[in-house]
Amino acid sequence: MDDAIAGGEGRGADAGIRAWLLALAMLALAWLPSALVVAALAAAALAWGPRWAVAGPFVLLAAGAVRAAREHGRLPGRAVEPEAEQELTALVRGVAERLGFREPLLVRVVPEVQASLGPARVAGARAYVLLLGLPLLRGLTEAQLASVVAHELGHRQHLGDRRMTLLRFARGTLADRLDRRVRPLAPLAAPLLRASQPLMWRAELAADADAVHVAGSAACAQALRRTAVLHAAFEGLGGTWWSALAEEGACPADFYDALDTALADPHVAARAARVAAEEDALDPYAASGHPPVTTRIAALPAGPGEPPGTYRDTPLVLRDAAALARWCVAELAGVDGEPTDAASVPPGRKPDRYDGPRPVRLLELDAERLHGLHDDTGLTLLLYATRQEEPAPALVAALDTVADGSWPRLARRLEPGLRWMPSAVRPDIARRAFAGALAAALAPLLRDSGWTYPSRWLNSVLTSPDGTTLDLQELAWEAVADPGPLRALLAAPNTRTQPAA
Repeated sequence: MDDAIAGGEGRGADAGIRAWLLALAMLALAWLPSALVVAALAAAALAWGPRWAVAGPFVLLAAGAVRAAREHGRLPGRAVEPEAEQELTALVRGVAERLGFREPLLVRVVPEVQASLGPARVAGARAYVLLLGLPLLRGLTEAQLASVVAHELGHRQHLGDRRMTLLRFARGTLADRLDRRVRPLAPLAAPLLRASQPLMWRAELAADADAVHVAGSAACAQALRRTAVLHAAFEGLGGTWWSALAEEGACPADFYDALDTALADPHVAARAARVAAEEDALDPYAASGHPPVTTRIAALPAGPGEPPGTYRDTPLVLRDAAALARWCVAELAGVDGEPTDAASVPPGRKPDRYDGPRPVRLLELDAERLHGLHDDTGLTLLLYATRQEEPAPALVAALDTVADGSWPRLARRLEPGLRWMPSAVRPDIARRAFAGALAAALAPLLRDSGWTYPSRWLNSVLTSPDGTTLDLQELAWEAVADPGPLRALLAAPNTRTQPAA
């Protein structure tokens, strides 16, 4: 086990006192700016305004607290009725029994790649709500899903006491304060988050051990890898679809079917795995409550695995899968009910923005239309940043900045938000922005030279006329360290360095 995890909690009462102190310190720091603003407003009202105005800032704080309490009381997701989804209900119930979880438990489905357990009051009684993302229900096998459920139910024991609940809340509150352009609290917040992170990681690894007890180490490791890939594809490729179609007043009605189909493409799966690994490494303030996936897999206890026949190696049967998918698409689209089809609009009236987004079926689009959904702003930004009018000279100019070491300056022109990012992650984000722009500029040149798309889902994976397949994102990423291969590709006889006539 990692030394930081093994030594982070300490033993006995000292560990408990340390956790309380860290939580209180983080909450005090997180609320310090608000307290200073309220104090300044109260002092100003006391000095220059009527005495009753002193209550104004405190009324605003109370109103915010009431609003937050109301929002917290709303249960997210769509309820799973035991009679409607018997297989899912039986799986959750079986995992709960094996872990000795005897609290009232509600299961609700959410649209995102998510799994979490939280307390709630239902009809005045205390209960727990287990949120499961539809991509997990569709994309994991029964054994993998059982490991995810066991991990979340394990949090009741490892993160459910008041000390850990307060610590988790304090860390989340302080981390939210750092997710802004200006972060004056960062110098003080980072040491507190770093000191408290091993406590959270230790609890997560303990929940992983519970998952191994239920589903076996192989299923747990597979679930960890698969969940990371699903999340990267959902946010990356899925986000691209939603963003592009939203500009057209549309939404992907078959979003989940298309995502499943895309992830069956090895190029998409490899890209998602690489992006997931990159994201896992970005934690500048030690704000993440989860260890990296590689750390979690390495720490899984060895075990004989689940009893044969307990869980199948196929996805769980969802009896109302189509209705769940329609509900989740509507949630992501931000509409009540389902997206409006143009055919459902009364005769004589054209669809308008009040009808909600128009449903589009991604699986019915041709490859050219799908490729057109990808964002091409990387090429536009590179042309602007290099002051060139065509992709080939823009690429040459960009590679020249690698040779003279000035490419980070060009990256800042490509991604102006870099200046506001934490210094610890700035180099990686700069390299990612730079590589993305290079790949976006290289793709049309290769396409004009006869290269083709081996995947209908990605624009930056191309196959040459001789059958060589390249991931342009990886090639461009490596070009920051060694631009030679990319320069050689540009200089190849079969690569057009000018746009087609």
